[in-house]
Amino acid sequence: MTRTGKNTSSTLFFLIVLMACGTDKSNIDTGAEFISTETEVPASYDFASRFDGESSVSYSGQAFRHLLVNDVTSYIGGITGRIDGGSYFPVSGEVTVELGFYLAFDSSTSGSLNTLTVTDPPALQATYDDLSSDKDLLGKLAGNDPVGQHVDWSTGFVGWDQDGVTTPQSLVDVWVAKIDEQAVGWVSGDLPLDPRGAPVPAVYVTAEGQDLQQLMDKFLRGAVAFSQGADDYLDNDEPGKGLLADHSVAEEGKNYTALEHGWDEGFGYFGAARDYPAWTDDDIADLGYRDVNQDGAIDLSSEMNWGHSVNAAKRDRGSAQSAPNDFTAQAWEGFVNGRALLANTSGPLTDDEMAELVVHRDQARLAWENAIAATLVHYINDVLQDMEAMDTDEYSFADHSKHWSELKGFALVPQFNPASPLNDADFATLHDLLDTQPVLEAGTESERAEYMDDLLQARALIGGAYSFHSDNLGDDRGLNGW
Repeated sequence: MTRTGKNTSSTLFFLIVLMACGTDKSNIDTGAEFISTETEVPASYDFASRFDGESSVSYSGQAFRHLLVNDVTSYIGGITGRIDGGSYFPVSGEVTVELGFYLAFDSSTSGSLNTLTVTDPPALQATYDDLSSDKDLLGKLAGNDPVGQHVDWSTGFVGWDQDGVTTPQSLVDVWVAKIDEQAVGWVSGDLPLDPRGAPVPAVYVTAEGQDLQQLMDKFLRGAVAFSQGADDYLDNDEPGKGLLADHSVAEEGKNYTALEHGWDEGFGYFGAARDYPAWTDDDIADLGYRDVNQDGAIDLSSEMNWGHSVNAAKRDRGSAQSAPNDFTAQAWEGFVNGRALLANTSGPLTDDEMAELVVHRDQARLAWENAIAATLVHYINDVLQDMEAMDTDEYSFADHSKHWSELKGFALVPQFNPASPLNDADFATLHDLLDTQPVLEAGTESERAEYMDDLLQARALIGGAYSFHSDNLGDDRGLNGW
């Protein structure tokens, strides 16, 4: 589906419906109306500094962390081939160390190394230092960057019921340890077996149907990118941070205010290219990058769509003709209109300007999470179809494991948004329904039927919480939906 409503004129008058204050997380409260002053809104995410006239947009650190997640995923995906090809014989702890290279990246020792991310044409930034420096993933994982977090993640982390898992960090550690253990077993020929007695398809797939590559990828994009974006840079609960950052003077040595920079960093974690509205859903979903300025290289900081910005396009094009959604346009408009407001104001925001900024923030953050929630529906439907194919030649254990793990990884994400439409009780119920592993062919007929019913309940819960149209949810077999 080609998106509509994403081209912005050079001058817009915004009619803003203010959100009333309160603790309800439904994002539907309304208050007084007002019309903002005339605000210049560019067609791409480019804003000149009021201090020197040069570009004031900066979020290379966020692109860098997206790159690191990509490279974690690539590294995990390559372990099996390296072992099978006879070039890698890891001993206990070796994979853990190598994964730590990306998770706790050290620019002082590794910044000059080439990245694992491949584009065609090649990336403008061949090495890590070419993009940014002094950035890692674990330092920004929910709970490890505690200032401004709406939950104490040492006690409030929910969704993975396993001994030793109490925080986002401990969950990552458990998965890393399991990949390490299975890699060592793979070298010795001690391979986990799927329910049909065949070896699992890769080092990162467990006999229980957990695809650890997908779990890690989806969780990191939530516990780092979404957590930082939704609960830090776009939040307004911590003095001096997020929307409450200073907007009166330029940061030392920079040409932007702290508020402008924080908003840019939130946009950077969403992951959209600078000219996002010029891309079709297919452009974003099928490749995700293009050489916009025709210089023969892909600029990873501006010509690449990362993470959830890609999922938004996938769900837009997959929505029903009878109930089309446009998460990409909604997120874009929220981000670009908010940044335009900042670019066209000087000094601390007035109460009306802050109220307008909050409305733009609410639109961007909600569209971002809506795309994540719609992706949960998509993978519930995939798992339902996988289970329908059990006991047939059409069934694939690899696909079933992958789809369930993408579902579970995405499902852990909404808790990182302080304004999530999914309340705490429903979030806990969702994970009770999904469990920490899929029901495979080895399950009894009644166990399979019960789990498929649980998936349908989970889908209905999500549909209700996010007010999704029933035409996008799918039928009892997981067909005809996202």
